[in-house]
Amino acid sequence: MTADFDRIALFGSFIAKNYAVDILRVLYTYQDVSASEAASRLGLHINTVQEFLEAMHKTGVAIREEVYEKKRPYFRYKLASENITIEINLQDLFGDNKTSDMSVLKIREKANSSATFNRAKHNPYFSSVGIFIGTGRDRREKRINLTNAQGAFLYNLPFPDGQFKSIGEIMQTAQIDPELLPEITDIARLLVEYAVIESG
Repeated sequence: MTADFDRIALFGSFIAKNYAVDILRVLYTYQDVSASEAASRLGLHINTVQEFLEAMHKTGVAIREEVYEKKRPYFRYKLASENITIEINLQDLFGDNKTSDMSVLKIREKANSSATFNRAKHNPYFSSVGIFIGTGRDRREKRINLTNAQGAFLYNLPFPDGQFKSIGEIMQTAQIDPELLPEITDIARLLVEYAVIESG
């Protein structure tokens, strides 16, 4: 099943049901079947079976055909294939997160951000950063654990009163492998979003 992520998520939510194997067995065994026939065969509520079969139709696992009985329409279902393969193309899902060049973006720590940078013991990098979210009684700390590369990057981030530096320059100073740019860009974007880092 090559599909977008929403369809795969729908399939996953239904395939996890405790009756999923039983309904799939009926679909596999019968040439085609209606929801009422499958429900009767399995002793399940017809709405339960109908919802499952519709989900299988939406995800491409089952084919649905409208038929008429005494001028009353209803659907019959059959498997589209005896083999169900799920394929998630992460490049399609996440776009150009890895290929966009953010190395030229100039940044520095934002003044009065109230974020806390926690230094790793005996190492020149940060292990985590704490961001305070909300106000008053709803104020809470969101702690983000950092990779070693992210920790080294933030350790070398210019201070609020310092000169803006590009992400590439900071990575070079911190001796971070250029191949790790995607994960550096990810933490930089997040901290810009939370107003811990500013761009200039």
